[in-house]
Amino acid sequence: MGKQAMFSYKLTVAYDGTNYNGFQRQKNGVGVQQVLEKALSTLLQDTIDLQAAGRTDAGVHAQGQVVSFTSKTKFPAEKLPLALDHLLPTDIVVVKGESVNEAFHARYDAVQKTYQYKIKLTARPDPCLQHYAWQISSDLAVEKMQQAADYLLGTHDFSTFRNSGAANKNPVRTISQAKWRQKGKELTFTVTGDGFLYRMVRNLVGTLVKVGEGKITPQDFARLLEEKDRDAIEMPAPAQGLYLMKVKY
Repeated sequence: MGKQAMFSYKLTVAYDGTNYNGFQRQKNGVGVQQVLEKALSTLLQDTIDLQAAGRTDAGVHAQGQVVSFTSKTKFPAEKLPLALDHLLPTDIVVVKGESVNEAFHARYDAVQKTYQYKIKLTARPDPCLQHYAWQISSDLAVEKMQQAADYLLGTHDFSTFRNSGAANKNPVRTISQAKWRQKGKELTFTVTGDGFLYRMVRNLVGTLVKVGEGKITPQDFARLLEEKDRDAIEMPAPAQGLYLMKVKY
C-alpha cells in the first residue's frame, strides 16, 4: 500500500485567555491547544496535533494566533471557521482557515510577531477590565516610557528581559516597532519583532512602567538592556494585559 495522503492546514485563532492555563496543552489544567485539538479531531474524525506560532501564558489573549496541523481528512480550509463554531466555546474563535504546503510550520516559519499590552490608568479598579488590562492607580510619564522603548529598536541581546529559568536559547532578537500610544486614560504598547523570549514582553512592560513612575530613567532602562542581567529587574507586568495580535510569514 502507498503512503496515505495528508492535508496541511493553517488557522488564525482569536481567544480570551482568562479561563485557560495558557495556549499549550496542560497535564494539570486546560490549555487552548487542547480545546482546539478536541474540536478539530471531532470534526475531521482524526487525531490532530497542533503546532502554534507562540505559547501564550495563562491569562494572555490573542487576536492573531496561528496554528498549523496535518490531517488525513480533506476539508475545505476556508469553511473550517464556520464548521468549528458549534464545537468550540465562545471564548475561542477560528478567524480564518487556509490550505498550506505540507512543509509549513506555524512556529518555525514565522518571521515576525506583533504583541500589544494594554494599561488603564484608574484611581479605582474597574471590575469589567480585571481580565483585559493592567490597572494602575498612578499617572505615568508616557513620554519617558517612549524614550526608554526607543532603545529597544534594532538587534540586541535581551537576556535581561528573559524569564528566569527559561530555556537556554539564543537571547538575540531584532525589534522593529516599540510604540506607546495614549488615548485618555488608556495606554497601549505595540511591539513587533522577529521573535520574543519567554515572558519577554511582560518583563519589558513591567520595567517600562518603572520608567513611567519615575523610579528609573530612560537611560537606566538602556543600561539594564546592556547589562544582560535578569536579576536586575523586578516582576513582569501581569498577564491579562497582553495580546498576541499578528504573526507574519
